[in-house]
Amino acid sequence: MTDSGTAVFLSELGRALPAIGEGLLVTLEATALGAALALLVAFALGLASRSRLLVVRGAARAVVEFLRGTSLYVQLFWLFFALPMLGFRLDPMACGVLAFGLNYGAYGAEVVRGAIAAVPAAQTEAAIALGMGPVLRLRRVVLPQAYALMVPPFKNLLIQLLKATPLLSLVTVADLTFRIDQLRSATGGTAAAYLLLLLLYFALAALLGAGMNALERRAKARLGVVSGPGGRGGPRAVRAVPRAGRAGGGA
Repeated sequence: MTDSGTAVFLSELGRALPAIGEGLLVTLEATALGAALALLVAFALGLASRSRLLVVRGAARAVVEFLRGTSLYVQLFWLFFALPMLGFRLDPMACGVLAFGLNYGAYGAEVVRGAIAAVPAAQTEAAIALGMGPVLRLRRVVLPQAYALMVPPFKNLLIQLLKATPLLSLVTVADLTFRIDQLRSATGGTAAAYLLLLLLYFALAALLGAGMNALERRAKARLGVVSGPGGRGGPRAVRAVPRAGRAGGGA
C-alpha cells in the first residue's frame, strides 16, 4: 500500500470506528447468546445420551450425530432461506444464534457425556452408599468433578464459535466482519482491512481463552487439584462426596 493509500485507509478507519464498534458488539452478542444456547443443548443432549431408556438415549444420539454431521454453513442457510418457506421467519441474528447453539451444542454434548463417564465409579458408589438419590448424586457428586474436565474442551468450542461468527455477514447481520468489509470496499485496502480483522479476532479469542483458563483453575481448586506445568495437576483430595454427605438425604 502506498503512502497515499495508507493515509486514505487511516482516514476512513477513523470515520468507520463507531460502525466497527457496533459490529464488534454484535459479534460479542452473537457469541454470548450462541454459547448460552449451546451450553443448554450440550447438557440436555449429553445427559439424555446417558439415559437408561433406549428411546431417549437413541433419540439423543441421533440428534447429536445429525447436527455434528451437517455443515454449520448449510444449517444457517436452511434457517434463513428455507425455514420461511415453511411459514416460520426468524430474525437474521436469531438464525445465527440458533445455528451456533445447535451445532456447537451437539459437539458440547459429547464433552458432557465423556466428562461424566470419566468420573470414577467409586465416587458414585460412595454417594449411593450415603443414600443419595440420582438427582442429588448428579448435582453434588458427579457434575462438580465432571465440570473441571469439561472446561478445557468447552474453551476450544467457545473460540471455534467466535471464529464462526463471520458467517453472520452472509445473512445480512452487520457484525464485525460485515463492517470491516465495508471499510475494505470504501478504501480498496484489502490487505490492511483483513489484517485488522485478523488482529481483532485474535484479541477476542485471547480474552475468551484467558477467561476460560481462569474458570478451569477455579474448578480445579474447588476439587483440590493442584495445577502443574501446562495446566495439568493431580488431585490432592476429592471432597465432593463428603460435602454431599453433609447435605442430607437423597433426591
